[in-house]
Amino acid sequence: MRVIGLTGGICSGKSTIAQFLARMGAAVISADEIGHEAYRPHGETWQQVVDAFGKEILTDGEEIDRKKLGEIVFRDPEALKRLNSIMHPGMHRMAQRRIEELRRDGAAVVVLEAPLLVEAGWLDLVDEVWVAKASEANVLKRCAERSGLTESQARSRMASQLSPDEKAKYGDVVIDTDVSLPEVEAKVKQLWQERFGAGKQP
Repeated sequence: MRVIGLTGGICSGKSTIAQFLARMGAAVISADEIGHEAYRPHGETWQQVVDAFGKEILTDGEEIDRKKLGEIVFRDPEALKRLNSIMHPGMHRMAQRRIEELRRDGAAVVVLEAPLLVEAGWLDLVDEVWVAKASEANVLKRCAERSGLTESQARSRMASQLSPDEKAKYGDVVIDTDVSLPEVEAKVKQLWQERFGAGKQP
């Protein structure tokens, strides 16, 4: 089994690439979904986050309001560091368990889609790293259109991650997403064929 770590900055095209890889036959694990799971009310991680940031971050249904929490941590590097020190170790264990489950189920290729793959120290979970990379102008445009973020909100999130050039240094593959969707898909298909095509053992 081969594990691809798929990373990139906010609105860089990671999820689109993950969708194309899923169509090729890869099993995709989303760090975002693992994060949602870790935030389940009254679980260990939920309690640690509430203890660290107060009940003001909860909705009426006692869910963690990720938008409210984001507003706190993305403008305060120390708060972000505190949140990451709670979240990353537990999410690493959950990702590791998922990968092992897929290995037992006979998966040939697994994609771990994680924006903070490098920053969180998750490189030990993957065999190779694919980086999605987009220009700042395109990132800001996508953040506004898809996520409804203002330019300052998008920039504060960008500042909390490694720059695209820094991330690219860790990449075995770097995919430029400043092109049309069909071009991105064609690139993913080509990479899949080169690595896992007919007759090749992942």
